[in-house]
Amino acid sequence: MTKNQKNTLTSIIESNKDYSESFNQGNLSAKPSKSIAILTCMDTRINIEKVCGLESGEAHIIRNAGGKVTDDTIRSFVVSYKLLGTKDWFVIQHTDCGLSKITDEKMASLLESDLETASFENGDWNSNKNDNSESGSSFGHQVEWNTFLDLKKSILEDIEKIKNHPLTPSYINIYGLIYDVKTGELESLEN
Repeated sequence: MTKNQKNTLTSIIESNKDYSESFNQGNLSAKPSKSIAILTCMDTRINIEKVCGLESGEAHIIRNAGGKVTDDTIRSFVVSYKLLGTKDWFVIQHTDCGLSKITDEKMASLLESDLETASFENGDWNSNKNDNSESGSSFGHQVEWNTFLDLKKSILEDIEKIKNHPLTPSYINIYGLIYDVKTGELESLEN
């Protein structure tokens, strides 16, 4: 373990000690009290509970790169309603998303080049390959990265994917929203 990794781990453990000393939510149910499940992006600019005015225990939060509907998010939505009673599902994607600035092919090519963190410069993703870089892998060509160009279209397609899934009951309300990372506002989409 590197010194930086150890510092990160130590910081998290110390922060958790402070958190656990005043922890008072041990009686919360796994069933969300507002019967809501939300899919959103893993982007650090989105504090989805604050964005939606939610408290702990009120909603299930599902996160992935892009807030995209995948087999795993469908699985999570199904568990959310079947075992824990959610009735309202939200797909919330956002402006300035990294997945809207790259294609599946470009992502795979970057990984094939090397396994270092890429950089975004002049509107394009570039490899940071150097003499110490780990060699890349062609396996990235086998992954569906779920990149997109049109944010509204992405959300509307994902909503249709959920609605048309054989495990989605007709009584589930499904909503699509765009979160603006510059203003903090949500825009509801009609589907």
